[in-house]
Amino acid sequence: MTGKDLMPAVAELARLVGDTALGYYGSSLNVETKGDGSPVTIADRAAETVAREWIASRFPLDGILGEELGATRPDARRRWIIDPIDGTRTFVRNVPLWGTLVAVAEGQSVLAGAAYFPAVNEIVVAATGCGCWWNDTRCFTSGVADLSDAAIMTTDDRFRGDEHRGEAWRELASRVSVARTWGDCYGYLLVATGRAEAMVDDVVSPWDAAALMPIITEAGGSFTDWKGERTAFGADVIATNGPLALPVRDILINEVQRRRSA
Repeated sequence: MTGKDLMPAVAELARLVGDTALGYYGSSLNVETKGDGSPVTIADRAAETVAREWIASRFPLDGILGEELGATRPDARRRWIIDPIDGTRTFVRNVPLWGTLVAVAEGQSVLAGAAYFPAVNEIVVAATGCGCWWNDTRCFTSGVADLSDAAIMTTDDRFRGDEHRGEAWRELASRVSVARTWGDCYGYLLVATGRAEAMVDDVVSPWDAAALMPIITEAGGSFTDWKGERTAFGADVIATNGPLALPVRDILINEVQRRRSA
């Protein structure tokens, strides 16, 4: 199956999983802490369980990689990559800027991806060569070409564990019009739909990034790691519109290198 064939499937699954999570949203949940320090709730696990059952019934030969329940059939040619609730910290605080991420990949190539935001009723879906679609309407990144007019975002501007990246972020932020922390997947939605120009994260996992890569690139933007490599499977992300891809990466990457060599 091609990415075009898989677009309806990733959209259907994202809605199913996101609506399952939405059923828990706004309620009092027990929040556990995983080994990596990130939070998890019954909503995360229930939503991912629904996803796995759906995939098993429709694509039984495919592998699955999920944030909460790990890998199934890791040697399969094609795999589904799922984050049932991207932004759990946001979710448990009853802030609506969380989403469900679903991607389908073959090797290092992501064929299709969907990001669904149930609490604000927005969905964005993309597949290689098929464009990016926001609530069934074709969408594009912005045409802003001057940093001084740009809006940029990151999930956590403290950049804990890497002071040089924090300094690079602050250098970039000093040159733009707006710098915000509308983080996790919601920031990438804003870039893909032209409401912001850049979103950067210094720590990501495959389930955080895989769905977002085709969304950003098919909307006309750039999606790389902090080395400038085009990948959904790096440990970090710089996502921008087209015109600001090089200026943003130059500041972030060069500033980090300069400070580390100082």
